Amino acid sequence: MADRQISSAREMLCKVPEITLYFWIIKIMATTVGETAADYLNVNLGFGLTNTSYVMGVLLVAVLIYQLVKRRYVPWLYWLTVILISIVGTLITDNLTDRLGVPLPVSTIGFSIILAIAFLAWYASERTLSIHSIFTTKRELFYWAAILFTFALGTAGGDFATEGLSFGYLQGVLIFGGLIVLTTLAYYTNILNAVLGFWVAYILTRPLGASIGDLLTQAPKDGGLGISDSWVNGFFFVTIIALIAYLTVSRIDQLKDSEKKVVSGHWDKKDDAPASIVEVE
Repeated sequence: MADRQISSAREMLCKVPEITLYFWIIKIMATTVGETAADYLNVNLGFGLTNTSYVMGVLLVAVLIYQLVKRRYVPWLYWLTVILISIVGTLITDNLTDRLGVPLPVSTIGFSIILAIAFLAWYASERTLSIHSIFTTKRELFYWAAILFTFALGTAGGDFATEGLSFGYLQGVLIFGGLIVLTTLAYYTNILNAVLGFWVAYILTRPLGASIGDLLTQAPKDGGLGISDSWVNGFFFVTIIALIAYLTVSRIDQLKDSEKKVVSGHWDKKDDAPASIVEVE
């Protein structure tokens, strides 16, 4: 029985990628696509906010179910799930703002509270928030729920900063990029541990990616560069696909079995001192 549980743990852990520099590049690009793709479907293709929300919601549920039933980390499936969650997270905030008239400060505070509750529930249940400990479906569900709320919060907070506070898109890129740099410095100086540093950076990449997307696609009179949504989406999708193909072949975002061990019922790396916030969590 114990051997079967350990074998299951090993398989489930392989569903989660290692936190490399490629992880952060794809994550930021995926968040940018989440911002521009939602706007492209909603406005450019004329789907409307409601129809876009329904279509993306159904696609997310289908892909997420497939992700959950898989026993190993599959790069294209994992990142497709992240992209769809990015789009749906954006649409959740857009629906609250545009259809229900919820002010951005209210939705920002609300999603902050919801995300905090999700993390508290996850920790109370599992006693860890480390993504390296995700070897059960329950923990993976906590993981994806947290990611969805980080996207919704990042959208609300990013829009509030760039539009509500009139910071502008370029200033938004500089502000949120700067906060990520500060998070990295806090990690290196031991102010933040690896798990907290990871989640803070993960939350901040959402408004950073959204600000990049808006800066590229919004009209010059609104502070953007006016690049076509189609070109931006196409370029980012091609780049993401190329990076995922490289990760699939190289497997550099997957730990070898010899680099893992079981400690107190969950998996950890042999080296307990992570080298960098952009390398390991």
